[in-house]
Amino acid sequence: MLLKGKKILITGVANDWSMAWAIARRAHENGAEIAMPYAMPALEKRVRPLAESIGAKFVQECNVQNDEQMDSLFANIEREWGHIDGMLHAIAFSDKNELMGRYVDTTRENFKNTMDISVYSLVDLTRRASKLMTNGGSIVTLTYFGGEKSVPNYNVMGVAKSALDSSVRYLAADLGGDKIRINAISAGPILTLASSGVGGMKSLLRLNAWQTPLRRNMTLDDVSGAALYLLSDLSSGVTGEIHHVDCGYSTTGMMPNDLKDTLLKALDNQ
Repeated sequence: MLLKGKKILITGVANDWSMAWAIARRAHENGAEIAMPYAMPALEKRVRPLAESIGAKFVQECNVQNDEQMDSLFANIEREWGHIDGMLHAIAFSDKNELMGRYVDTTRENFKNTMDISVYSLVDLTRRASKLMTNGGSIVTLTYFGGEKSVPNYNVMGVAKSALDSSVRYLAADLGGDKIRINAISAGPILTLASSGVGGMKSLLRLNAWQTPLRRNMTLDDVSGAALYLLSDLSSGVTGEIHHVDCGYSTTGMMPNDLKDTLLKALDNQ
């Protein structure tokens, strides 16, 4: 019960196979009381039953681009809870049609919208949440290796994740004096509603599993376990970090010999 008695705001739940839901459920299993808003009306029918299954509160619409909805959510949390101890930011969006082809062809409109939803939302949510973290707290966001290295078909979302990673470091510096920690989990590829918009995802998953030191793809249990650690007091001395949960992929510089030999043979036989 690592989170017993803690009140945690979970954002970004879309359905029962999203990382945010895996983390919300794991946090609940470890004693946390959960607040779980949804981003738009179309998601309510998916999110509300999940929220009810763990007794989550504040199951209301909260679009991070709508200040009135953001004000309403945090006013309700302050009125009923008085404070919060942790927050998960699991929000990202970009036009999937612009995640194909070349980054150089990104439109101004999609660049601005991607940055607003995927990056500024962390800043805005953190500013609001930190005011209710009167006893300190922990904030966790979700990022990806595409913010550190170029990844095919990730394009502007990779640039957004790079900005998100940098925001984690600056927010950690801003809030450390208030005993508020902020870290990011850089999860390996996994099939979710968000990742399904990335072209070639199935091929990426196959290649990734072959190339990781653990020779597998990460699971929702892997990422929810890491989030549990970062939201709990076990990580009391950790802030400003990008914690990779990718079966070791980010530590490698070249594909293993067995995979390399297999690919070379396949090319030679063409």
